[in-house]
Amino acid sequence: GPRFAYRGFMMDVARNFQPKSEVLKVLDVMALYKMNVFHFHFSDDEGWRLEIPSLPELTTVGATRAHTTDYQASISPSYGSGPNAQNTTGTGFYSRADFIEILKYARDRHIQVIPEIESPGHARAAIKAMDARYKRLLQEGNQAEAERYLLRDLKDKSVYRSIQDFNDNVMNVAQPSTYNFLEKVVDEIRDMYQEANAPLATIHFGGDEVPAGVWEKSPAVQQLINNNPAVKTTDDLWYYYFDKINQMLKSRQLFLSGWEEIGLKKVKQNGRVNWVTNPTFANQNFRVNVWKNSPGSGAEDLAYRMANAGYKVILTGVTHLYIDLASNPSSLEPGQYWGGYVDVDKPFYFIPYDYLKNLKEDDRGRALNPATIKRSEALTAKGKANIVGMEAPLWSETNRSPEQFEYKLLPKLLGVAERAWAKDPQWATEKNAKLSESQYNQAWSQFINIVGKRELPRLDTYAGGFQYRIPTAGAKIINGRVAANVQFPGFIIRYTTDGSEPTAQSTVYSEPISATGTIKLKVFSPAGRGGQTITIEYKK
Repeated sequence: GPRFAYRGFMMDVARNFQPKSEVLKVLDVMALYKMNVFHFHFSDDEGWRLEIPSLPELTTVGATRAHTTDYQASISPSYGSGPNAQNTTGTGFYSRADFIEILKYARDRHIQVIPEIESPGHARAAIKAMDARYKRLLQEGNQAEAERYLLRDLKDKSVYRSIQDFNDNVMNVAQPSTYNFLEKVVDEIRDMYQEANAPLATIHFGGDEVPAGVWEKSPAVQQLINNNPAVKTTDDLWYYYFDKINQMLKSRQLFLSGWEEIGLKKVKQNGRVNWVTNPTFANQNFRVNVWKNSPGSGAEDLAYRMANAGYKVILTGVTHLYIDLASNPSSLEPGQYWGGYVDVDKPFYFIPYDYLKNLKEDDRGRALNPATIKRSEALTAKGKANIVGMEAPLWSETNRSPEQFEYKLLPKLLGVAERAWAKDPQWATEKNAKLSESQYNQAWSQFINIVGKRELPRLDTYAGGFQYRIPTAGAKIINGRVAANVQFPGFIIRYTTDGSEPTAQSTVYSEPISATGTIKLKVFSPAGRGGQTITIEYKK
């Protein structure tokens, strides 16, 4: 059986949209590789993608990106979506019927769908949508209804900037109307699950990246601080908010999931603000996706600290599992690179219960200096029991088409599936470094042979076929000749020596090339689809 009961993939459709057909393809490929949790990131600053029929502005406004000065018909463009609403990655949503179809499709493939309502930060699309609703109902003379689902304090003068540079993307958690909104959304989502006869055990409420300065000049917040002895500062609002969300979910027989911050608290140590594990919620069955583990961050061991403290942890570390990151540092390679580089080998060599052992690179892709790691608390026996599983997110900032999405998804997802299912391999626990390396090389060779010769050819046609990443050729000059290699056995390198683009009919590379001048090499899949071309200029 599988190592982890939770083997997850997160699909971000908020920042850039993907059509329903692509979501169904993802569920097909997850089922093929026995991944069983689909984390559906449908809301963020840049889009709300799920129809909530009683709150139509969430999609008429929040799922539409176009040039706007008043946010009454759309939110603003981002990620290259352009000035009009016709761009299908900026604009788009899933109707209630679409989502029920997705839920049934997942249910029939034994996949649990966890919806994410990003809150209280990363909520700009929802905030602007509810502002538009407020203005519409106010013009109709219905002030009470206009204010019912408002997500901000109209008199708030707080000044802040989020990590993505927004100054208006955080819900006001002191306002009862914010909870009216969240209860309404939760109840409508629950109805969709019930209609689909799909299981719903938890809802993810985000919880990450709320910037400093939020709520500090809000009259609604000041009133709450004056009236509630448990809330002394704006920092206390964090615990106030997640306690209320927790109670709301519990009353509906659900539990709370979120990013790691839902289980952390701010403390001042030596004049600096640090986030430490919050004991208040440790026994509340909170489930946290812990993504921070970058070398030098001081959060390298955060997943283990939280598990040791009692939180249920989904390992979601950026260093090995953020598959939206570029595969390598080449400027031609698509994807983000703020957290390093992730190719299929990173999730494959991830050691869930001892991941610091195989932290090989820093966040610039350079060989890691072990002295960089600031914290390395080991996982206890109790902590190990709290590691629920693994998840790989694929954020969508650089995905402007299904093809660009699939390029980052595969074959990286195969490394995630392998590591989430298989028990610790020999190389992961072997204490002799040389023997461990030898064992790893053998395991890696077996894995890439299976991927290259069996799995990727299967994915050429499975579920309509996937545009997976074909690796670039490796090439360098050795003893006066151009030597080349390829990551996956079964894939073919073709080349030209006249400067022209290699095609599926070009010469097959079989030994080092002795020609000079402009040599171009391209890898082709067994089906004849080509990857990126690399060029070697060689003059003797």
